[in-house]
Amino acid sequence: MPIITINMIEGRSDEQKELLIEKVSLAVNEAISSPIESIRVIINEMPKQHFGIAGKSAKKLGK
Repeated sequence: MPIITINMIEGRSDEQKELLIEKVSLAVNEAISSPIESIRVIINEMPKQHFGIAGKSAKKLGK
């Protein structure tokens, strides 16, 4: 059972996350012929101030 974990900054809509789950699941299915029913996708969202880029938070950088 493939388990895919996606870490990303918060801010996407539920519709965008649903589409991401669908597309990632289809890509895994195509790449390794895993049955779609066995594929799991976990999205971990974090606040912008919890994500650092070049020594500064994404929030501070306006990302």
